[in-house]
Amino acid sequence: MYIRKKTAKYKDKTYERYVLVETVMTEKGPRQKTICDLGDLKARPAGEWLALVRKIEGALVGQDELLPESVEDKEIIDKAKMAFAARGQSVTEPPSAPQKNEGPVIAVLPDKVSVKEVRPAGHVHVGHAFWSRLGIDRVLDAAGFSDKAKWLTEVMVMNRLVHPGSELAMSDWARETALGDILGVDLATLNEDALYRNLDRIHPNRHAIETALSENEKSLFNLEDTVFFYDLTSTYFEGKALANPLAQRGYSRDKRPDCKQVVIGLAIGREGFPKGHEVFAGNMTDNKSLKPMLDALDARVGLRPGQTVVVDRGMAFDANLAEIRSRKLHYIVATRQSERDQWLDDFEENADFQGIVREPSPLNPFQKKSKVEVAFRRSGDVTYALCRSEGREEKDRAIREKHEKRFLVDLEKLKRRVEAGKLKSPEAVGEAIGRLRERYPRGARYYQINYDDATKTLRVEHDENKKNKAKLLDGTYVLKTSKSEISAEEVWRTYILLTRAESAFRSMKSPLSERPIFHHLQHRVETHIFLCVLAYHLQVAIENTLLESGVHDSWAMVRDRLLTHSVCSVSLPTPEGDALEIRKDTVPEPEHRRLYDALGVAAKIIDPIKKWVSAKLGF
Repeated sequence: MYIRKKTAKYKDKTYERYVLVETVMTEKGPRQKTICDLGDLKARPAGEWLALVRKIEGALVGQDELLPESVEDKEIIDKAKMAFAARGQSVTEPPSAPQKNEGPVIAVLPDKVSVKEVRPAGHVHVGHAFWSRLGIDRVLDAAGFSDKAKWLTEVMVMNRLVHPGSELAMSDWARETALGDILGVDLATLNEDALYRNLDRIHPNRHAIETALSENEKSLFNLEDTVFFYDLTSTYFEGKALANPLAQRGYSRDKRPDCKQVVIGLAIGREGFPKGHEVFAGNMTDNKSLKPMLDALDARVGLRPGQTVVVDRGMAFDANLAEIRSRKLHYIVATRQSERDQWLDDFEENADFQGIVREPSPLNPFQKKSKVEVAFRRSGDVTYALCRSEGREEKDRAIREKHEKRFLVDLEKLKRRVEAGKLKSPEAVGEAIGRLRERYPRGARYYQINYDDATKTLRVEHDENKKNKAKLLDGTYVLKTSKSEISAEEVWRTYILLTRAESAFRSMKSPLSERPIFHHLQHRVETHIFLCVLAYHLQVAIENTLLESGVHDSWAMVRDRLLTHSVCSVSLPTPEGDALEIRKDTVPEPEHRRLYDALGVAAKIIDPIKKWVSAKLGF
């Protein structure tokens, strides 16, 4: 049945009426038959018509509504009943051909129907689908994992992907989702001891798992191992971490110099998939990490002559570039500031710069389109790309001015301390000036500070020429590469993909909650980070699949939207006192289906599980 609007004209005026129509089969095929006139439904939204039809159909076959009907609905239902009675058709018969039953028909007490054990399922359903798609269970099989170890590992990775927490909180989280239904395991007795033991089981197999997973992804997503992007980050500890020799104080990218930390190196491919990672001591410097990372990549994915390694300026030392070349690899790197300054004349001339538009990332709705100007230079066997970015120019200027302002405020405080006699010896004043320069290197470089011991005052000279030179270089940077057959634009477009490594670190630190680390043993810290890397493998696979389908949603957005697709238990009590319990997934909403279709994931989460519960057991 359905509702149809009919219009008629009389004396230049259009009249509308709504009728209830039934599709019936005839010798000539399906035909529509009007059952009755429903009157004026204009006040009712068209979206409610389907619900009204369902009420009419239910009433015609003798089903009572769980909720009381409105007076208007009751009048319409009575019209339909009278129309069927006038046709000589019983109102307790279906109005059209009966549907074939797919199972036994039972009498149910509708007032006692209940729904319980509702568990969010959509997000872990997608995570599990991609776990299977990447073949991680097969990888774990090859590493000798038992069935229990495999699902324990999946639970731990899903926790990092969906709702990161400590191992102490992980078991409670798993029970609060439909993960047990999806995996077909009972998580009621899962505890942190089993999870800690599984951490220890994973640790010696990390590198083998990473290597095999990279091979699977290369085949599944048609990836090329021609370019590797390498970057570093740090993550800090809560506590003293005395049992972990890697826990050291160093340069903190988390702005937590008060905490011990470890440094993490991550290499990714052009499409963003991780290729290898290493955990270094917290005091490891950028430039010293490159050689061990290249050794690790060679052991796991195999480095071949002609491949390109892209690194940031923190590793742009001659020794590192020589190390890359010694392996018959190419490099693309941002030069250090001192080397950039050598190209000041070329930036001033502004000749032969080519404009390039940088499109915003489809996964970052806040990023704006920007323009970059690039010029090509060749010096010896090195190709240089001179870059000027309008967005970066504003950022550089703001940072420089902020540092200079803070420097001048603290410099004035230092002058007052010296004049008040609180710092008397030249050595003490020199140390204070050194600390000030160390704190504000960007602002202090434009000022010459000298202490006059005779007058006990500071003399400050402003180097205006140096400052003007810095203004000219705002928004500029220089890239260089050992590749000769490459354009300046290609150098630039390849280098900016290094932001994918930075994005990976942001994902592992925030959505995947890599930090802070609460473990104290070295091998558990390394495994904790490895679980974050595995979760990031799934995230990249999910987001790349969405992009291929033209959907620009991030994993965080998808995760939150699928949270409402659930698995629940429906209890159908019978007059005899028993109840049929059905464990099944809810009907996916249109938004759920859109995402499932884009990801190539089935909308059905689990097959229904039916069981009878006796009245003696509580019904």
